[in-house]
Amino acid sequence: MSSQPLANDRFLRALRRQPVDRTPVWLMRQAGRYLPEYRATRAQAGSFLQLAKNPELACEVTLQPLRRFPLDAAILFSDILTVPDAMGLGLYFADGEGPKFERPIRSAADIDKLGVPDMETDLRYVMDAVRTIRRELNGSVPLIGFSGSPWTIACYMVEGGGSDNYSKVKSLALNDPAAMHKLLGTVTDAVIAYLKAQHAAGAQALQVFDTWGGVLSPSMYREFSLRYLQRIAAELPRGDGETRAPLILFGKGNDPYLDELAASGAEAVGVDWTIGLGDAARRIGGRTALQGNLDPVTLYASPEAIRREVGRALDDYRDGNGGSREGHVFNLGHGLSPDMSPEHVGALVAAVHELSAR
Repeated sequence: MSSQPLANDRFLRALRRQPVDRTPVWLMRQAGRYLPEYRATRAQAGSFLQLAKNPELACEVTLQPLRRFPLDAAILFSDILTVPDAMGLGLYFADGEGPKFERPIRSAADIDKLGVPDMETDLRYVMDAVRTIRRELNGSVPLIGFSGSPWTIACYMVEGGGSDNYSKVKSLALNDPAAMHKLLGTVTDAVIAYLKAQHAAGAQALQVFDTWGGVLSPSMYREFSLRYLQRIAAELPRGDGETRAPLILFGKGNDPYLDELAASGAEAVGVDWTIGLGDAARRIGGRTALQGNLDPVTLYASPEAIRREVGRALDDYRDGNGGSREGHVFNLGHGLSPDMSPEHVGALVAAVHELSAR
């Protein structure tokens, strides 16, 4: 993959805690249903899965938000469940119900059958999408690759889809912790291989989404989620020097574990809106960069209110970081929703850049 210089590298500089002219911003689910052009491309593809598995169309929807907004990074358009799908669980999407698996994990015997997929055969469509996006970005902004966390992926694999109380996966962890750890170990092997392959294909930063870590008690979080995030940070090969792909560990409800996540070896920790950025910055103490954390619901407010809340978040981070804005990537505390206004997204991006400019 070509290593042409980036026209805009402030996102990578912020992750390395280097000086930037303004705070970089990207948004989780920045390519999605709130954009009419995304809806048109998805209709062209026929389904979400057909869209995600078509590298050219995945590239198109990845680039769509960058045509509208001066975002500081692109993120690969894909899904966190591509890995278990490649393991043979049969991913599908039911209308109005979200992702489901035809063959969920129900026993230790099911776990024994699992193996790490081959990244350039079973998941080649993802790597082809990364290569295509890097080519089309042409050095404009960095590309983020991503994966779900082992715990979050395992939740879907065992529950067979989304869940209100995660009773199946928690019961497995409590009743047969050895089987749960075997499942998480295999998924972790796959996540490391998956992120390594995305980096090799051209991803310049990597994020792990631990969306469901916050449903665990502290003792279960440390046993069944944190230890595998730490293993990813320690074992994932991601280059050296300026070509090293920074790793961001994002989790909903990860407030109690910031110190441990910051000590993992990851370059950044992403947080949700339930913790103040100033408090998080003081606790992390410059060990890592920090990404976050505007409440996504703020985007239903007026542009004036959005600007006020962006300013509040920027100032909170600066106050907790010794008066400096360095080491901060602005984001939402979770993803954009389909009924949000593109104009309000534009107001957010403009406010971040304007209010953080030196």
